[in-house]
Amino acid sequence: QVQLVESGGESVQPGGSLRLSCVGSGFTFSNYWMYWVRQAPGKGLAIVSTIKSDGGTTTYADSVKGRFTVSRDNTKNTVYLQMNSLKPEDTAMYYCAGSYFQVYGGDLLDPRNFDAWGQGTQVIVSS
Repeated sequence: QVQLVESGGESVQPGGSLRLSCVGSGFTFSNYWMYWVRQAPGKGLAIVSTIKSDGGTTTYADSVKGRFTVSRDNTKNTVYLQMNSLKPEDTAMYYCAGSYFQVYGGDLLDPRNFDAWGQGTQVIVSS
Protein backbone atom coordinates (compact mmCIF):
# COMPACT_ATOMS: atom_id res chain seq x y z
CA GLN A 1 0.00 0.00 0.00
CA VAL A 2 1.23 3.46 -0.91
CA GLN A 3 2.22 5.40 2.19
CA LEU A 4 4.02 8.60 3.16
CA VAL A 5 4.96 9.30 6.77
CA GLU A 6 6.21 12.74 7.82
CA SER A 7 8.11 13.57 10.97
CA GLY A 8 10.17 16.34 12.50
CA GLY A 9 7.55 18.96 13.17
CA GLU A 10 7.57 20.69 16.55
CA SER A 11 7.38 24.07 18.26
CA VAL A 12 10.34 26.36 17.68
CA GLN A 13 11.20 30.00 18.31
CA PRO A 14 11.44 32.52 15.47
CA GLY A 15 14.83 32.31 13.82
CA GLY A 16 15.17 28.65 14.65
CA SER A 17 15.59 25.64 12.38
CA LEU A 18 13.85 22.34 11.79
CA ARG A 19 14.32 19.43 9.42
CA LEU A 20 11.25 17.58 8.26
CA SER A 21 11.49 14.06 6.90
CA CYS A 22 9.07 12.03 4.82
CA VAL A 23 9.50 8.32 4.25
CA GLY A 24 7.71 6.62 1.37
CA SER A 25 6.72 2.98 1.01
CA GLY A 26 4.62 0.84 -1.29
CA PHE A 27 5.85 2.48 -4.48
CA THR A 28 9.10 3.03 -6.39
CA PHE A 29 10.14 6.19 -4.56
CA SER A 30 13.03 6.99 -6.90
CA ASN A 31 10.60 7.39 -9.84
CA TYR A 32 8.41 9.95 -8.15
CA TRP A 33 8.35 13.72 -7.94
CA MET A 34 8.02 14.72 -4.31
CA TYR A 35 6.46 17.83 -2.82
CA TRP A 36 6.08 19.69 0.44
CA VAL A 37 2.74 21.44 0.86
CA ARG A 38 1.57 23.34 3.92
CA GLN A 39 -1.66 24.58 5.37
CA ALA A 40 -1.60 27.44 7.84
CA PRO A 41 -4.40 27.77 10.41
CA GLY A 42 -7.57 28.98 8.74
CA LYS A 43 -5.99 29.04 5.27
CA GLY A 44 -5.85 26.83 2.20
CA LEU A 45 -3.09 24.60 0.94
CA ALA A 46 0.09 26.24 -0.33
CA ILE A 47 2.97 24.61 -2.19
CA VAL A 48 6.29 24.98 -0.42
CA SER A 49 8.74 23.02 -2.54
CA THR A 50 9.09 20.36 -5.20
CA ILE A 51 11.91 18.01 -6.11
CA LYS A 52 12.27 15.86 -9.19
CA SER A 53 12.67 12.11 -8.93
CA ASP A 54 16.46 12.26 -9.32
CA GLY A 55 16.82 15.36 -7.16
CA GLY A 56 18.15 17.34 -10.09
CA THR A 57 15.40 19.94 -10.16
CA THR A 58 13.94 21.80 -7.21
CA THR A 59 11.49 24.67 -6.87
CA TYR A 60 10.46 26.84 -3.94
CA ALA A 61 7.66 29.21 -3.07
CA ASP A 62 8.87 32.80 -2.98
CA SER A 63 8.04 32.99 0.72
CA VAL A 64 10.62 30.31 1.60
CA LYS A 65 13.37 30.88 -0.98
CA GLY A 66 16.75 31.24 0.65
CA ARG A 67 15.48 29.78 3.92
CA PHE A 68 14.23 26.29 3.05
CA THR A 69 16.09 23.52 1.22
CA VAL A 70 14.52 20.35 -0.15
CA SER A 71 16.56 17.22 -0.72
CA ARG A 72 16.06 13.50 -1.07
CA ASP A 73 17.86 10.24 -0.47
CA ASN A 74 16.44 7.63 -2.80
CA THR A 75 18.41 4.88 -1.07
CA LYS A 76 16.36 5.61 2.05
CA ASN A 77 13.06 6.45 0.28
CA THR A 78 13.15 9.76 2.11
CA VAL A 79 12.62 13.40 1.21
CA TYR A 80 13.71 16.19 3.54
CA LEU A 81 12.84 19.82 4.09
CA GLN A 82 15.49 21.81 5.93
CA MET A 83 13.86 24.95 7.30
CA ASN A 84 16.06 27.77 8.58
CA SER A 85 15.32 31.28 9.83
CA LEU A 86 11.80 30.23 10.68
CA LYS A 87 9.12 32.89 10.97
CA PRO A 88 5.75 32.85 12.73
CA GLU A 89 4.09 32.82 9.31
CA ASP A 90 5.71 29.42 8.66
CA THR A 91 3.38 27.95 11.28
CA ALA A 92 1.38 25.28 9.49
CA MET A 93 0.68 21.63 9.01
CA TYR A 94 3.28 20.37 6.55
CA TYR A 95 2.33 17.58 4.17
CA CYS A 96 4.51 15.45 1.97
CA ALA A 97 3.11 14.32 -1.39
CA GLY A 98 4.31 12.29 -4.34
CA SER A 99 3.43 11.82 -7.99
CA TYR A 100 4.80 9.83 -10.92
CA PHE A 101 4.10 12.62 -13.40
CA GLN A 102 4.89 16.18 -12.36
CA VAL A 103 2.02 18.12 -10.83
CA TYR A 104 2.19 21.87 -11.27
CA GLY A 105 0.19 25.06 -11.28
CA GLY A 106 -3.21 25.04 -9.68
CA ASP A 107 -3.24 21.24 -9.58
CA LEU A 108 -0.70 21.42 -6.73
CA LEU A 109 -3.44 22.59 -4.39
CA ASP A 110 -5.65 19.52 -4.69
CA PRO A 111 -4.51 16.34 -2.89
CA ARG A 112 -6.48 14.27 -5.40
CA ASN A 113 -3.92 15.11 -8.09
CA PHE A 114 -1.16 13.23 -6.27
CA ASP A 115 -0.48 9.52 -6.12
CA ALA A 116 0.49 9.69 -2.47
CA TRP A 117 -0.25 12.10 0.38
CA GLY A 118 1.00 11.98 3.96
CA GLN A 119 -0.79 12.61 7.24
CA GLY A 120 1.16 15.79 7.99
CA THR A 121 3.49 17.07 10.67
CA GLN A 122 2.79 20.23 12.68
CA VAL A 123 5.24 23.12 12.76
CA ILE A 124 4.66 25.97 15.21
CA VAL A 125 6.90 29.01 15.18
CA SER A 126 6.28 31.18 18.20
CA SER A 127 8.12 33.00 20.93
